Amino acid sequence: MAVRAEHDRAVLAGLLGRDPVLHAYQLGDLDDFFWPYTSWFRRGEQVALLYHGVDPPTLLAFAAPADTTALGALLADLAPVLPARLYAHLSPGLSDVLGGPFRLESSGRHHRMALTDPARLSAVRPQGVVLGAADLPGLRRLYARAYPGNWFDERMLETGQYVGVREGGELVAVAGVHVFSPAYRVAALGNVTTHPRWRGRGLGAGVVAALCARLRESVTHVTLNVKADNAAAVRLYERVGFTRFADYDEWTLTAR
Repeated sequence: MAVRAEHDRAVLAGLLGRDPVLHAYQLGDLDDFFWPYTSWFRRGEQVALLYHGVDPPTLLAFAAPADTTALGALLADLAPVLPARLYAHLSPGLSDVLGGPFRLESSGRHHRMALTDPARLSAVRPQGVVLGAADLPGLRRLYARAYPGNWFDERMLETGQYVGVREGGELVAVAGVHVFSPAYRVAALGNVTTHPRWRGRGLGAGVVAALCARLRESVTHVTLNVKADNAAAVRLYERVGFTRFADYDEWTLTAR
């Protein structure tokens, strides 16, 4: 069975929706907000996404362990038409398929986590106010100081799903989203940080708790990605009710 482009959102939603936490980012990218920046590829029941809304483009390919071989076959067929340079989020083992045509530079193991224990969430005092377009300069300053290299899609402020704490007129803590889709009932936290001078005071947990409470009003699955060796962040997310669901690896790929 050959790999082919897939343009039917209903078909993709049906395939990805069988495991909505594992595929939360892909489900979110079916939303009108992201759809124009996506290319989808299918081989049987396996799906891969190439997202063009960032530079370099990002390949997302996730599978349960039992489906890794089938998804690897899709990637092997897809490799000749991928961009010469791209970023990739891949379930463990899938990078081996791309190691021939591409040089791979690892960005490490990551955890996919999901909000599974709302009781913990309700035990954390929410903090912060909803941010909007007028807060963009302050967000840029905070990320430059507290989270350099952070990938921040400024369009996401339009979702109304960014929460921040101000002190002295400046933002000192923020939690936002990489994905937000009420239509597909998924969200993914992102761009979460606290100014170095304000860490250790519970602001990070507070803004995450406030944002999660907002998200749960319109989505079913609240997820996030976190680097596996970021122990402080993992503890914070576990404190507010997230649990580890799956692992994946991030790579930079350059064609040989």
